[in-house]
Amino acid sequence: MIAFILWVSNMIRKFFASAPHIPRLPDDRVRRLYPYYRISILASTFLGYATFYLVRNNLSTVAKEIEGALHYNHSMIGSILAVSAISYGVGKFLMGSLSDRSDPRKFMAFGLLLTAVCNVAFGSVASYPIHLALWAINGVTQGMGWPPCGRSIGHWFSLRERGTVFSIWNTATNVGGGLAGVVAAQAAASWGWQYAFYFPAGIATVGAAYLFWTLRDTPQSVGLPPIEEYKNDYPKSETMHGIHERELSNRELFIDNILKNKLLWLFACANFFVYIVRYSMLDWGPLYLREVKGASLAGGGIAILVMEWGGIPSTILMGWWSDVLGGRRGMVSLLCMIPILAAFTVILLTPPGYLWLDMTMLAMVGFFVYPPVMLVALSGLDLTSKKAVGTAAGFIGMFGYVGRTVQAKGFGWIVDHYGNLYGPETGWTIVLCAIIACTLLAMVMLAFTWKIRPKA
Repeated sequence: MIAFILWVSNMIRKFFASAPHIPRLPDDRVRRLYPYYRISILASTFLGYATFYLVRNNLSTVAKEIEGALHYNHSMIGSILAVSAISYGVGKFLMGSLSDRSDPRKFMAFGLLLTAVCNVAFGSVASYPIHLALWAINGVTQGMGWPPCGRSIGHWFSLRERGTVFSIWNTATNVGGGLAGVVAAQAAASWGWQYAFYFPAGIATVGAAYLFWTLRDTPQSVGLPPIEEYKNDYPKSETMHGIHERELSNRELFIDNILKNKLLWLFACANFFVYIVRYSMLDWGPLYLREVKGASLAGGGIAILVMEWGGIPSTILMGWWSDVLGGRRGMVSLLCMIPILAAFTVILLTPPGYLWLDMTMLAMVGFFVYPPVMLVALSGLDLTSKKAVGTAAGFIGMFGYVGRTVQAKGFGWIVDHYGNLYGPETGWTIVLCAIIACTLLAMVMLAFTWKIRPKA
């Protein structure tokens, strides 16, 4: 049995292994192909990662329908969201370390296909323990989405342009996350709650085929020079040590670049609170608006769209601004948290009957929360070798999804416990106060990152 497991593990490692370098192409072809591949890589990872969100953020939109059909309560839904969040956080870290040594073309496509299978299975059963298990598996496979994108951007775009390029790419989370609520709501309204999982799974299957067809590994795997040579932008630390094109050992990857990196720990801790703020309304917003503010099923889906798409222009703008400021991602992130604090305060104080104001405040939250989400993740690229960006992103992301786990389970329990004692509005009021407190704590953590710049 052990021999069989080792054989399977070795076969998987060989299948996902990084694409080998091939002889360098003539200079005229390099000049012609490099811009084409850079656009292709950006487009492929953008569309691929947006599709991951369709099969991740669909549950919260139809939570009320699932509760009615299967007799689940808020705490049970919270547990499903929590197990998905913690498994995604752990999966993102583990898959990040694997992706740093894998071909993104195979790695990302296979992950998207697996998460589509999980969605089909979720919609096909009506068992709470099986739903918990399936959404935990879905969380792990979702961890195969971000790390290969980080690896690709690290290899195809130079240090000096990453803030702007990464901010453009990161709007994939808003496009996919916003469409997830609308697609799930429309599919559920037309054919039943199960199709909020079936329909996105079909899209994800097509997306997996697209990734396998279009995505490529490093520039050298297609006969092009490394990005530092192409852009004449060698980071000093990597040039001096000569490691920018060598795969790192386990010690270099986990110990030197991650565990001993104090700045990475600081951003990771800040990410814990930023993710509580981010996912509080994505996980619970539709249910909150329907139970307290009188929104419909379609209105709950639109709430997610409003919040997600509100972050598209600001993510690009703040990413560019952080480049202009010399890579001070923490400073820009802290400034973005101030209007978020104001928006949640307004939502807390707004009585039912002013849904337009709630939607406006959610758009404000989305506008300002996604730049910190993007910039904190980008710090993983800034503060480590490009050969460790997947692991660094997974490490920071793991802290974020521990935060999401805490809010998913904690907020669900609060609404059930205090809602049963004092009424649903009281339970949701306590939740909003907790969100405001976490916003303040995120601001405190980000204050310590104010002067941090990219690793030179």
